[in-house]
Amino acid sequence: MKKIIASMLTACILSGCESFLDTENLTKKDNSNFPLTTEDAQMALTGAYTMLRQTTDGAEGQCFFITSEILSDDRLGGGGPDDRAAQALNQLKKSADNMFADPWRNAYKGIFRCNMLLESITNITTWESEAVRKQILAETHFLRAYFYFDLCRLFGTVPLITATAPVNNPRATPDELYALIASDLQTAIDNFPSTKIQEMPISQLGHATKWAAQGLLARVYLFYTGYYKKEALPSANGKSISKQEVIAQLDDCIANSGHALLPDFRNLWPYSNKLTQPGYKYSIDNNLSWVGEAGANTETMFAIRFGATADWGPTSDYNNSPNLFFSIREQPTDGIYPFGLGWGYGPANSRLWEEWSIAEPNDIRREASILNVENPNEGLARYKFGGDKQWEETGYWQKKYIAVNARKEDKSIIGYSHLMYGAPADYMLNNTQDLVMLRFADALLMAAELKEDATPLNLVRARAGLPAVAYSTQALRNERHWELAFEAIRYYDILRWGIAGEELSKQNGVSIKNNLVEGKMNVGNIAKRIEETGGFLQIPQTQIDLSNGVLTQTPGWTGSSIIY
Repeated sequence: MKKIIASMLTACILSGCESFLDTENLTKKDNSNFPLTTEDAQMALTGAYTMLRQTTDGAEGQCFFITSEILSDDRLGGGGPDDRAAQALNQLKKSADNMFADPWRNAYKGIFRCNMLLESITNITTWESEAVRKQILAETHFLRAYFYFDLCRLFGTVPLITATAPVNNPRATPDELYALIASDLQTAIDNFPSTKIQEMPISQLGHATKWAAQGLLARVYLFYTGYYKKEALPSANGKSISKQEVIAQLDDCIANSGHALLPDFRNLWPYSNKLTQPGYKYSIDNNLSWVGEAGANTETMFAIRFGATADWGPTSDYNNSPNLFFSIREQPTDGIYPFGLGWGYGPANSRLWEEWSIAEPNDIRREASILNVENPNEGLARYKFGGDKQWEETGYWQKKYIAVNARKEDKSIIGYSHLMYGAPADYMLNNTQDLVMLRFADALLMAAELKEDATPLNLVRARAGLPAVAYSTQALRNERHWELAFEAIRYYDILRWGIAGEELSKQNGVSIKNNLVEGKMNVGNIAKRIEETGGFLQIPQTQIDLSNGVLTQTPGWTGSSIIY
């Protein structure tokens, strides 16, 4: 089915902007007369969803997904010699005072749209049905929680804004922020219907569900209680959410959602799509067939969706930007088939491949997740090191979020989305792959961790063709690492487990090539940087300036020693 993104609401966003402009009201819609109908409310909700795509795009790749991946121990910075932002980020340093301005601004735009809808929803006196009202309420609370959780994981603490009136708030406390996130998710869970995913219409793809809210609540609980060393998650009105309550929500999701593991892990990723598969040795040898992104994919619980109509104008963010940044830098297109071109960010850490090979030599997920350019099963004999002066090159790339090509009838090479969905021929605009932000495998592994029970963990292992193991902290950590590698999860796992400094330090000494010059990776005393910063990023200096000093900088982000 052709991927289509609906027309999105265009609205003036105040929060997160760097200036305020007075303009004539050309649409004649404002908070006094919008929303007034169910259709208006759905339009406003669509506007909030629009911001999900915008949080995946940003100058120099500064967005939540790309940033989270480069922060992890699974990737180096990469890019070319001029891509200082990526290389600085990999060392928890800065290339400029306003790095991360885009993820800050875009998340707050999303929050503003949610706040606007929640404030205005009482204007609607006649609803299509009570079920529709509760659905829109649930989705809006889910999205606000989602945006705030991204901000809290990136920056630690941020201003808490729950209304559209302009304010100049300082950083809220972790308890205040996580209480709102938890309360929003609980409200979402209470208002969503308990509809199995098999019974949901295709038009709901990309929308939040009760099951996604339950899964996100578990992720929030694990990060907050792990990082801040707490027993419970704060919620509204001084209440809290206990571990047992989170487990009950996950149990409900696992038993009643209709979500399930796909039989073959490798069919989750588009390199096994029907147009590419016939020319890709690895896919042929393993008889792979991509499940796609519609109803047959029972594993995806929540994803950011992209469309086939990206251009260099207003719809540029319809394109999956992380795929472009994480794809291989300048190669002959037939030399890296079926993989396509991009900016060379985030080369995979060769130590992940090596340690994984030793620990689980029969794990199919290793070759399914990592492209070893010297692996004969991949058929990349013409890969050339040093493409467009590639930096921090290891010979390993991840395969989950990468440009994928196919062949036309005349054997010429083009992105599979151009042939399948009519996406542009331009390789910089034709990545349509969904960014899956929550998978059922993660729900199972979170249940295993919360219960300290190997049963759900072993379901994930069995799918990978591996024998059952007894539960242990290390077994759980290994399984999360291998199953969820390259999905913007790993960094926050090692941060909440308190092992980030140790794991990130293992990048030191990794063999790399900087524009063909052989060397060793050196991220310095990264463990000290984790201690200094708490693992969080600098607030953009423009935001501190706009606040007249009400906002304070994240610890560890001042001084000349951290300039890359």
